[in-house]
Amino acid sequence: MNLIYIHGLDSDANSTKGVLLEKYCQLHYPDINVLRPDLNQTPAQVCEQLLSLIKALNNSADRKSADKQTELSNTVLIGSSLGGYFSTLISNQIGCPVLLLNPSIQPHITLQRFSNQPVSSQDNLNELSTSKVLHTTAGGWSITPADLQWFADNQLLSVNYPDKVAVLLKEGDELLNSELSKDFYQSKGASVTVQVGGDHRFSDFDKQLPMVMNILQSLVQPQIDDII
Repeated sequence: MNLIYIHGLDSDANSTKGVLLEKYCQLHYPDINVLRPDLNQTPAQVCEQLLSLIKALNNSADRKSADKQTELSNTVLIGSSLGGYFSTLISNQIGCPVLLLNPSIQPHITLQRFSNQPVSSQDNLNELSTSKVLHTTAGGWSITPADLQWFADNQLLSVNYPDKVAVLLKEGDELLNSELSKDFYQSKGASVTVQVGGDHRFSDFDKQLPMVMNILQSLVQPQIDDII
């Protein structure tokens, strides 16, 4: 099985949680391959990169085994913050299992803090203004008004495969409204676990890893049972 860790804003391929996940799997689940792509680029490019990566991984698995089970359960996404938003988009499109950590569900609103112009009025902006850099992340992504418009055009309105979606939330998230995320994913039928306290970064992620792996296995197992 492949686990793709999708980092959040102001992070990169060397995300603390991604590295912890990889080291934990190397020690306890050596058959699991953890990938940590750097996704500091436009949202359209992020989606294209992830879909291409998943396709390549699944094609590789197909060459090694003709078992349909391998294809279905080959790749799982773990998305943190903005990575949770992208994970949901990808899952909605191709049906892969995802685990979301304090996911962002309204980046067109939360990232508006970098702009003094409402995203709804950006349709009339000229090419120069849409390419204006509003903020550069620690990982090097230069956010533009065009990116905010992309998020507005690709809002999360549904969870197409709720049985393949699990959400972990911290009530103490200081950046995102955990109640909004809880209400959204629960209303769509996804599994949501809310933990008291904590913070946006999941600073206790190292202690959460045994539970995280149990959740991932529970997301994959129903696919195997359906085949059997």
